[in-house]
Amino acid sequence: MEFIDKKSIIELSNPGVISKQLLHPNNSKSRNVTITEVHLDVGAVQPRHTHDFSEQVWYAVKGVGKLLLADGKEKDFQVGDVVRFAEQEIHGLRNSGSDKLVYISVTSPPINFEYAYKNIKQEK
Repeated sequence: MEFIDKKSIIELSNPGVISKQLLHPNNSKSRNVTITEVHLDVGAVQPRHTHDFSEQVWYAVKGVGKLLLADGKEKDFQVGDVVRFAEQEIHGLRNSGSDKLVYISVTSPPINFEYAYKNIKQEK
């Protein structure tokens, strides 16, 4: 068993977005996945992007948004929805609702997402 103490959970943030790094290579012995809890404020956007070598699965736990896909396409994303992005598949997200949007992301193989965020703080 491996227990991840909340003190080892790092919060990464950009304007309107907080990504809690629940399980990642820096706080776990797992070399298979990164698990994050991502919060988007109303109107916040995670721009379209890709991951060269990792796939991601997102599970919406609160709120509603629009998945930002290739060729300018969008798709609704709301509580209970699950979406999987293959490696190198374009994806992003916009909170289009009137409340915070929260989703869980599982990434495999794992990625250290610090490169994508401006601010980093340790949980207390």
